[in-house]
Amino acid sequence: MVGLVFGLIALVIGIGGGIIIRNNIRLKKFSVIAMVVGALLCIVCVFLGCIASVPTGHTGVVTTFGRVEKTTFDAGFNIKAPWQAVVKMDNRVQKANTLLSCFSSDIQEVTVSYTLNYQIDKANAQELYKTVGIAYYDTVIVPNIAEAVKVVTARYTAEELVSARAELAEAIEKVLTDNLSNYNIQVVSAAIEDMDFTDAFTNAVEAKQVAAQNKLQAEIEQAQKVMEQKAAAEMAVIQANAAAETSKIQAQAELEVTKIQADASEYAGQKEAAANDAIAKSLTEYLIKYYYIQEWDGKLPETYVGSDDVSTIINGITNAK
Repeated sequence: MVGLVFGLIALVIGIGGGIIIRNNIRLKKFSVIAMVVGALLCIVCVFLGCIASVPTGHTGVVTTFGRVEKTTFDAGFNIKAPWQAVVKMDNRVQKANTLLSCFSSDIQEVTVSYTLNYQIDKANAQELYKTVGIAYYDTVIVPNIAEAVKVVTARYTAEELVSARAELAEAIEKVLTDNLSNYNIQVVSAAIEDMDFTDAFTNAVEAKQVAAQNKLQAEIEQAQKVMEQKAAAEMAVIQANAAAETSKIQAQAELEVTKIQADASEYAGQKEAAANDAIAKSLTEYLIKYYYIQEWDGKLPETYVGSDDVSTIINGITNAK
């Protein structure tokens, strides 16, 4: 459109100048030159007005006298009518960072730093321009981020916000995705950068965490003591059972030994009795005398009882020999 305007201006100036110069006798010969130059400038301006340059990462929205066309231009040089204008819409991934003051469901104030990465739908950029305009960031992005963060944050208590941060971020991203899709804006990624609570709440949470840690430590120590006592009791039972089993085995062994010894003594007595019985049965008068002589040391007793006949002993000995 600008090229067309400048072209028409150049043409008017050229033709008007030519007419004016023609009325001057001395400059009359230059009138044609002025008209030609004006026409050439008009042609150049119109030609330049037919070329639309769209930078990389942008989409060209074509308008005709302010009316948005359905077609769009990709990055590069494009040909359009000289009376058409091209609005460049950035379709690259863009970043929006906002700092919001919110309240939890238990009326605790929390400051949330939220980051949203988004991009416009390239195929429907003209719709966004038609319905919202070029200032869609301030018109759509910022208000929707504020609404989504505050609405979702109000569903959780302050303590839940600390422990369920990932769940909170996912819920906010879902709300933003649904709301911004109505404006042909795509959510690429989102994240909660930081959450800052009041000092009173932060101190209370820290105290609670310390108490919980101390309780957990006490429970662990108590459980350790119970395990040690249980292990000691089980060990005592095992040792007692082992000692009882050992005593039983020793008693059984001693009983077996005693039985064997008794059997051996009985056997020895029976053997000795049998030998004595055999000896007794085999003894004769002469054998007795023989054993008697074998055991005699050759000394006569100093005293004896019986007959005065000493020869009886001598004869007995002699006869035994």
